[in-house]
Amino acid sequence: MIKRFAFSAPILMLLAAASPASQGSSPADVYVAVQTSAGTITLDLDAAHAPLTTGNFLKYVDGKRFDGTAFYRAMHLEWGTPPNGLIQGGTQNDPKRILKPVAHEPTSQTGILHKRGTISMARFAPGTATGDFSIMLSDQPGLDAKPDASDADAKAGFAAFGHVVGGMDVVEKIFGMPRSVTKGVGVMKGQMLDPPVRIISIKRVAAPPAPPAAPAVAPGDSEAAVP
Repeated sequence: MIKRFAFSAPILMLLAAASPASQGSSPADVYVAVQTSAGTITLDLDAAHAPLTTGNFLKYVDGKRFDGTAFYRAMHLEWGTPPNGLIQGGTQNDPKRILKPVAHEPTSQTGILHKRGTISMARFAPGTATGDFSIMLSDQPGLDAKPDASDADAKAGFAAFGHVVGGMDVVEKIFGMPRSVTKGVGVMKGQMLDPPVRIISIKRVAAPPAPPAAPAVAPGDSEAAVP
């Protein structure tokens, strides 16, 4: 059975780039390249604020457990400005690939919110995440922890741990690929990519180069720069 991101009724009523705490680079940032049959996605994983979740993901990366898996789901939400939803990939609970579940790190603890480009772990109950993950196409505050919620699932939220820093166009390409109208069970029915998008490999990479600084404008030159 595949772990999922499901929007329950309370979450639907409440209804992500990273939070201010994780924007920019720190010594604890780890970069990985997700090479897929549709192109490459580069991720900045926030080991400083989500050490358990990042550490778990890197065990799969370093053990090549993601190599040969797939992005298999594109959840399209029927509200908001498109593209609105997420893509999901990983081990699909394959017993030959998965490791021991990782302890849950809620967004109320890490400060990493579900914004556009955020990567987050899929799970059943809190504390069951293994090797399946999703990337947000749009802000999804309904996946953030709600400490005051009466519903246990909403209270815990999902464990976000990094964000896309390159290849968001590839994420959008995968999101727009054909889906089966019959495959999938429960909330996933109609959301399964057909065919799935192959994950060739996920590897650690060096930090991407910083964008070039804007050229300085000399005093008195501002008007000349205006067309």
